[in-house]
Amino acid sequence: MTLPSHSAQAIDEISKEIIEQLQEDGRRSYAAIGKAVGLSEAAVRQRVQKLVESRVMQIVAVTNPLELGFTRQAMISIVANDDISGTADRIAELPEVDYCLVTTGSADILAEVICSSDEDLLRVIGAIRGIDGVLSTNTFTYLSLKKQEYNWGTR
Repeated sequence: MTLPSHSAQAIDEISKEIIEQLQEDGRRSYAAIGKAVGLSEAAVRQRVQKLVESRVMQIVAVTNPLELGFTRQAMISIVANDDISGTADRIAELPEVDYCLVTTGSADILAEVICSSDEDLLRVIGAIRGIDGVLSTNTFTYLSLKKQEYNWGTR
């Protein structure tokens, strides 16, 4: 099985600087970003819109799930049949799955889930196991989050 390759889009240095400005502070104004990178507010707005539309980046609010009542987070490793990509697509459709990827190693797919309770987690694991193409799962519940950052830059 061959997975489609994804080539990085050509992004100029100014767009990279804009991304880095937003990684530092996602609420930074276009005017402030423009001043930092040497563009007008309108030019920054246009570039940000293109970066979002082309899926190079997204602008979101990152929450603390525990503060919102989601008491159980877990990473589920999945062994799939030959249709790994299709199986991953079906898993990614579950609303509790916030992160899903195809990988190498002992698992074919990793899916991060956020649930409101242990019972909810058991339900989601059952839903994943019921998806066509899933052969087995292994669940790793999160006990303590030590680091979660989204400011890795563009270089």
